[in-house]
Amino acid sequence: RYQRTLTLAAAEQMLAATGAQPLGGGTDLLVTMREGLVRPTEVVDLRGLPDGDAITWGADGSLTLGARARIATIADDPQVRERFPALAMACDAVGSPALRNMGTLGGNLCQRPRCWYFRSGIPCLKSNGTDCPAREGENTHHAIFGGGPCYAVNPSDPAVALTALGAVIHIAGRESTRTVPVDEFFVLPDPDPRRENVLAPGEFVTAVEIP
Repeated sequence: RYQRTLTLAAAEQMLAATGAQPLGGGTDLLVTMREGLVRPTEVVDLRGLPDGDAITWGADGSLTLGARARIATIADDPQVRERFPALAMACDAVGSPALRNMGTLGGNLCQRPRCWYFRSGIPCLKSNGTDCPAREGENTHHAIFGGGPCYAVNPSDPAVALTALGAVIHIAGRESTRTVPVDEFFVLPDPDPRRENVLAPGEFVTAVEIP
């Protein structure tokens, strides 16, 4: 089922339904659906939310980026390039021009790992398997220090720059809204290797703020 929402309250209510998934740019969600990694009962389109793609500067010099801000838009913004060049460079390094023009910041931060075992349907700890085949197998782009029992890493380029810049992530859900530092947003695979971030069911990213 496909639903499009125009208000934050409606989005919070729709996404509270079991099996609902948010849709922003769709560059990761639609791929994982095709690969059978995600099987939502309904897709909630967030592209109609007001100011969801806004790039806003505060009087104190802070920057707030709507979760639907396109990666290419952030990379090309003159003020972002001047004030936060590391973020602009990180956004410019994402994928291909097509992905940067379709992909959103919120979706980029929440994308699933690109581990080829996980993405190819090979049983692993993220897909109800019993071990991580990358540990002794093909693991060129996996974690080499610490980690485990799963060794896949988050593929977000902007996340690295945002962590260095001390950014915080604004999260909405039916029960409440909250703010989480970027370096606390992502979680290690122990105890649950199927999770990559702190989002609870029904929660979604609304904005990212850099002080």
